[in-house]
Amino acid sequence: MIRRVLPHGMGRGLLTRRPGTRRGGFSLDWDGKVSEIKKKIKSILPGRSCDLLQDTSHLPPEHSDVVIVGGGVLGLSVAYWLKKLESRRGAIRVLVVERDHTYSQASTGLSVGGICQQFSLPENIQLSLFSASFLRNINEYLAVVDAPPLDLRFNPSGYLLLASEKDAAAMESNVKVQRQEGAKVSLMSPDQLRNKFPWINTEGVALASYGMEDEGWFDPWCLLQGLRRKVQSLGVLFCQGEVTRFVSSSQRMLTTDDKAVVLKRIHEVHVKMDRSLEYQPVECAIVINAAGAWSAQIAALAGVGEGPPGTLQGTKLPVEPRKRDQA
Repeated sequence: MIRRVLPHGMGRGLLTRRPGTRRGGFSLDWDGKVSEIKKKIKSILPGRSCDLLQDTSHLPPEHSDVVIVGGGVLGLSVAYWLKKLESRRGAIRVLVVERDHTYSQASTGLSVGGICQQFSLPENIQLSLFSASFLRNINEYLAVVDAPPLDLRFNPSGYLLLASEKDAAAMESNVKVQRQEGAKVSLMSPDQLRNKFPWINTEGVALASYGMEDEGWFDPWCLLQGLRRKVQSLGVLFCQGEVTRFVSSSQRMLTTDDKAVVLKRIHEVHVKMDRSLEYQPVECAIVINAAGAWSAQIAALAGVGEGPPGTLQGTKLPVEPRKRDQA
């Protein structure tokens, strides 16, 4: 059979012995076949030589339901919950675009991985309480078949906040809200503070609050890798590139008080490929800005802040990269 096939144009090198075949067995050399097809196509087409069968595995898809700009912990967490809560497997196509695969300038990699519940808004407190539970049970959420379990090295150690006489009332009010939301936070007088932490200088301190439970720090890099591994297993697509443009359509509407507003909907994202001048357009229904400290730049691409001064459309996103000063 093999002797009959070879003379009919398949060419030499297409049938080769492969490791693991039975003695005398053969399999198709597809790499050789594709290479030969390329050469034949190039030889019959006019003009300069070109690679007609390019590898496009590194490119983003042409269509995605959701495009998430930023592949840090925030962006990956959004991707995780979108896929986790979808009605059926593959119902939502999610693309994460991250410009720096090393995460050398990302807030995730540069953070100390702290978690705290001592906020003034109930929403922030609830988010942090759930995050603490998520971290403690990380492998129930992010386990992947045949992958080793994650060890975030969560170190429970409460945050200690100090207030002067001027800020003591606000601290007391905040702690009341925190306790109502379920956070375990204690208030301490200067004497109680000295007894618990004798090395602290309490001069000028009128009140202190201390997290008794679910506060501390963990390994943010491990969390990042765990989230990325999990969302990939759920079918989330990744692309290394930079979002440079949004294509949107506008619609004028009237508010309930008869004021005209213009609503814009983004329907296409342009992604500039890494180390290239080319970009790939991605049609989408929703764009999520998870660019961290660079979120304002992404928002500006969408026209945020370009409206009349004093209006919502004219308000820039007040986020910028800033190095935190350590006391």
